[in-house]
Amino acid sequence: MLALVTGAAGFIGSHLVDRLVADGHEVIGVDDLSTGHNVRPGVELWEMDVADPGLVEKAAVRRPEVVCHLAAQVSVRASVADPLRDARTNVVGTANVLEAARAAGGRKVVFTSSCAVYGVPDALPVPPDAELRPASPYAASKVSGEVYVGMYGALHGIDHTTLTLANVYGPRQTPEGEAGVVSIFTDALLSGRETRIFGDGTQTRDYVYVLDVVDAFARAAEGGGGGVRLNVGTGLQTTDRDLHTLVAQAADAPDDPEFAPPRLGDLPAMAIDPARTRDALGWEPRVALRDGLAETVAWARERNARPGR
Repeated sequence: MLALVTGAAGFIGSHLVDRLVADGHEVIGVDDLSTGHNVRPGVELWEMDVADPGLVEKAAVRRPEVVCHLAAQVSVRASVADPLRDARTNVVGTANVLEAARAAGGRKVVFTSSCAVYGVPDALPVPPDAELRPASPYAASKVSGEVYVGMYGALHGIDHTTLTLANVYGPRQTPEGEAGVVSIFTDALLSGRETRIFGDGTQTRDYVYVLDVVDAFARAAEGGGGGVRLNVGTGLQTTDRDLHTLVAQAADAPDDPEFAPPRLGDLPAMAIDPARTRDALGWEPRVALRDGLAETVAWARERNARPGR
């Protein structure tokens, strides 16, 4: 299988490239290298913006069978500050990627969505057929992407799966995005800097390890989960205060965060139900949070020990 992965040098995308190569597939990466720099040697890389019309022309020549679309502007706060930039990357970029898949005669598109599309949920964990209530430009752009993917499926017959991700964490993570708090806590605790929790520490999120996430992508790319939205999370809630404790334990650092006023727009709680994903893909999260954080901290410690850091 020839797979095209957008955001291939980013946090999740680079792990997906590694997984697809390990599975014996040929991979083309697309990334403008503006935020991600995890380039795998030997993999064909198109250094370009996903909204660049040249992407369609290149895809028409190389004809990837599957497109996994992970490139995105991922920060809620950045989307509020600059909604036009967010829309250009996440809406126009997605439309351009879908055009590339159509021009390539592609079999399937796997689209990356976010649990932010659910807004403030009525109940937890949130099922994949819950009402969508985007409360930020970022969430609205992800809803728009889901609509575009479904429309291209109906109009052009391209199979598609939307993977709605919980808060993804793991090695190669940067502080941006909704799970960036793991990276922020990790880097601060390893370097002896102060850490900060916004609010009283009872806010919850659903944290899912990056290698579990790429397993869901790999399964969807092979053909499972056609035409549906699937939640990729654990269904479990972890409070900000408990997360800090777990990272501090993994880093062998003091568990003594500062507390700051809550940030406007932060959701009080989130977890998503992966039951449909188990049924559609045979997928389930395998890495416990404590184990995944240990791997993440070990990676960060090794990275910080490299010369030049």
